[in-house]
Amino acid sequence: MSRLRPEKLHVRLAGGMPSDDPVTPRCYTLTHSDMTGDLFLTIGPEFDTEQISGRYTRLMRDEVLAEWRDEADSGPSLHVFCHVSGGLVLGSAAFRDAIFRRELPLVLESVRYGDRELFQAHAELDGAPILIHFASHRRRYRRTERWGALADYRLETP
Repeated sequence: MSRLRPEKLHVRLAGGMPSDDPVTPRCYTLTHSDMTGDLFLTIGPEFDTEQISGRYTRLMRDEVLAEWRDEADSGPSLHVFCHVSGGLVLGSAAFRDAIFRRELPLVLESVRYGDRELFQAHAELDGAPILIHFASHRRRYRRTERWGALADYRLETP
């Protein structure tokens, strides 16, 4: 069952990024509003540093960044970055790790749905692996994990 409410997702293409090409460089910057529950996804050739430069966002560090990487030997993969601890962040690493893990399916649904024209143009990307990079100053929470493929996060249409 999907968690994403498409009407709450606001997508912006930045830096002249076409909606269906290229696959690389292609970066995602996802933030949200705690007050409204709205999600804000910027798709561009680089991360949207302006979107994550506000005082609240810098303090919370609850944004999620992702980018496509195309390895010569294994093909394209989506790399997702979560800031679990270190620097100016609120909350313990354990608490933040649990929140990121709980919300990652929503994050991945947002990327898959928000960039659906790319997936329509490049159906092979639905099979691309997802690698989640958890950044932390604590070794216990600093790791990289595989989270399936993008097809696993495609919204079910009624």
